Amino acid sequence: MTELKLPIYLDYQATTPLDPRVLSAMMPYFTEKHGNPHSTNHSFGWEAKAGVDVARKQVADLIWAQADEIIFTSGATESNNIAIKGLAYAAYPAKNHIITVATEHTCVLESCRALEKAGFEVTYLPVNTDGLIDTDELSNTITAKTSLVSVMAVNNEIGVIQDLKKIGEICAELQVMFHTDAAQAVGKIPLDMTGLNIDLLSISGHKIYGPKGIGALYRRNDARLRPLALFDGGGQEVGLRSGTLAPALCAGLGAACKIAGNDHDHILALAEKLQLSIIGKLDGVRLNGSETQRYPGNLNFSFEGVKGDLLVKELRNIAISTGSACSTEKPGPSHVLTALGLSKKQIECSIRIGFGRMTTEAEIDYAIEQIIDSVTKIRVRL
Repeated sequence: MTELKLPIYLDYQATTPLDPRVLSAMMPYFTEKHGNPHSTNHSFGWEAKAGVDVARKQVADLIWAQADEIIFTSGATESNNIAIKGLAYAAYPAKNHIITVATEHTCVLESCRALEKAGFEVTYLPVNTDGLIDTDELSNTITAKTSLVSVMAVNNEIGVIQDLKKIGEICAELQVMFHTDAAQAVGKIPLDMTGLNIDLLSISGHKIYGPKGIGALYRRNDARLRPLALFDGGGQEVGLRSGTLAPALCAGLGAACKIAGNDHDHILALAEKLQLSIIGKLDGVRLNGSETQRYPGNLNFSFEGVKGDLLVKELRNIAISTGSACSTEKPGPSHVLTALGLSKKQIECSIRIGFGRMTTEAEIDYAIEQIIDSVTKIRVRL
């Protein structure tokens, strides 16, 4: 039996470990294949461009898209900004209304707030207690002035999966563009661009066992509007994202997409074991978000009477979090859990446990034992 190595990593929503196969795909572009992919006058540039082209197709293949619908970016934050701000300004002034959800990632919410400051109108849809939106409410909120609906596919804090098919159907029927932040969804749940009415989709490399600093934006070729570029330059990536591409990072994202999607059963088994053990052996435990419509590798629990930050400190050999890594610099209760209707006390007692491809059953067994022991000790001390 393999010896358990401490500390163990259970914060997969913040980032995922780099898959060794991804690193192998990247390495040649740091050394002998060092050309600029935009230099088309010699073999070094051709070789680098060929690697980027392969990566672009690998990303496209994962979501059943065409290679020329993939635009490389620095990550999902940039992709979300291009999609939301770029589409809003492209539709202005004929349309000046955007719809999003109260539980979106910070970069989506901040992009929308920036648009509000510029004079746009934004509707922030509420969610039900399970973290899901009411699609009838979405339909009733769309007006003749609405240019874009942006709804996250899998929530980064609670793991719930929105009904992308239904949302896409509503947007298509009412002739509104549909964008989804799929940073936590790509490679984890099936996403087929041929069967979903998604016009724009954001991807992050380091959420799917790829490198940090690389992501992509899917833009449907037959979309009714093309986003405006947010900054100017050499016109790379069909003019939407100027700047020299990093072939090593592109190759890493491509390789990550190529090997994605084969670990769902492993993750589901670990999730069921963790959830059943913790809820079965501890009183006063709440699973936040829908129990059924969710990605299993993201479990957010509230432990009655146990503050999350205290529990995280107690579990010094387990890397977990009390919320999103992208909002840790901003004090205050989680906006996602607040939107679910949790009280401030319930939010303070919440932690997020994330696991994935590299997580072992032995690590989950250790986590179960330590969480139950720590929660019990803290409650006794109080």
